Amino acid sequence: MARRLRAPLATAALLGPLALAALTGCGGAPAAPTPPPHIAVTTAPARAVPPAAAPAAPLPASEPVRVRVPSAGVDTGPLLKLGAAADGTVEVPSVADGDRIGWYTGGVTPGETGPAVLIGHFDTVRGPAVLRDVSKIHTGDGITVTRADGRDAVFRVRALEQVGKKAFPTARVYGNTEHPELRLITCGGELTDGHRPDNIIVYADLVG
Repeated sequence: MARRLRAPLATAALLGPLALAALTGCGGAPAAPTPPPHIAVTTAPARAVPPAAAPAAPLPASEPVRVRVPSAGVDTGPLLKLGAAADGTVEVPSVADGDRIGWYTGGVTPGETGPAVLIGHFDTVRGPAVLRDVSKIHTGDGITVTRADGRDAVFRVRALEQVGKKAFPTARVYGNTEHPELRLITCGGELTDGHRPDNIIVYADLVG
């Protein structure tokens, strides 16, 4: 699925000095390649994606421990903690952790005001991974993140976007938001030289 996130940051306190961007790599070429994920893009915003009409009140900070995306058959935990690498890029799950989702610790925890970012592989050299069914996610679907404090942060998918990695919308994904939001990111597109050229980004709002 991916090795790094890289691109210049221009907004949001959480962006800080890091360089974040498109997920690259996409795990190389498995012996039996997984059919490429393609989504029906529900929005192609030029700027920010607007939040839900009635977002829920933010929750206090508490680390995520489990993620459930029923429409994509995802129920996984504990989550990996993904930080910043020495070169200023963001870590992604290893090939060995292809069946797990990671949380970017440089951002907010799911349920806090701002965009919490989760990252998972679509596939790796070992075959299909945790987000292999990302194309089954649609607007209106639920994503539930269980937190260390025992509370569930329930999000509703507002939009999906498939975009070439060279055009990764860094500010839209990592920039400050007025309400609690979630980003779920993986790779997409046909394998090219062992890598997938696109990112698939799921945008969701806290609703409960």
